[in-house]
Amino acid sequence: MASPFLAVDWGTTNLRAWVVGSECRALRSKDFVLGVGKLSPGEAAKHFFDTVRPQMSAEDLPALLCGMIGSNLGWVQVPYLECPIDMAGLQKGLYRVDTLGAPVWIVPGLLCQRPDGGPDVMRGEETHVLGWASAAPVRLKGEHLICHPGTHTKWVRLLDGRLESFVTSMTGELFEVLCKHSVLQVRDSDDVQAAFDEGLSAAGDGGALASRLFTARSRVVGGGMSPDWVKSYLSGLLIGADIAGVPALLGVSLKTPVAVIGDLKLARRYVSALQAYGYAASLHDGVDAVLAGLKTIAEGVLDHERV
Repeated sequence: MASPFLAVDWGTTNLRAWVVGSECRALRSKDFVLGVGKLSPGEAAKHFFDTVRPQMSAEDLPALLCGMIGSNLGWVQVPYLECPIDMAGLQKGLYRVDTLGAPVWIVPGLLCQRPDGGPDVMRGEETHVLGWASAAPVRLKGEHLICHPGTHTKWVRLLDGRLESFVTSMTGELFEVLCKHSVLQVRDSDDVQAAFDEGLSAAGDGGALASRLFTARSRVVGGGMSPDWVKSYLSGLLIGADIAGVPALLGVSLKTPVAVIGDLKLARRYVSALQAYGYAASLHDGVDAVLAGLKTIAEGVLDHERV
């Protein structure tokens, strides 16, 4: 690549930006509290030009953006691409924003048909997942299960470098709602590994989750569990139910390697839980994955722009 570009992962709550150099090395980076969920309609473009570009000293650089910035909450609503898809297909589907100055592209989100019927969607995670795959040749061969934990956890089946299908679980959002707005009376306490493990065990096969959730209260009022254990217990219960049910929904067996990509603290919890269920799980930094994805998508696109 002959010159630098501005790479941006713009989500619902935060924005992270990098200036990527001519040898695909991140020269500088910065986080902004400018998630699209906090912006009014039409504000994204203004913040990009008035705040992000100047603070990154990137006023004249081509820019590549991924995430919720391409949704109806963001700058412009970019149509979804359908699965299965590989990195080349994602690259071909880039949307160029109609704006003056250096070009700006937005990575499209993905749409797939869930194995249990109905559609599922993602925006941003496709760049993390295919970026992770592109970072090592061995990841482009065979079957891999990707877990991208968060507010809306994504479970993705990769086959020979193609993103075949995925399922979204509202695990993180459900955890937040139960902790703050339910009868469970969750205390804000430190993580307790023993309580998390107890929750994993209580998840069983993942079925009857609404009933199993009430045990986070009944164990306390029945005198069998400390109130300080509830938060970690509930985390283990929800994550365990996810692991017990979703991989099978995607047709993935225990023989398939699992890569957990994301915030390392949360990702470590998923790795330990997956291993407890018998999966061979590995931990991967979400920042490395999305940056690898943006770099790979940019290759060829920017070179073509300069021709």
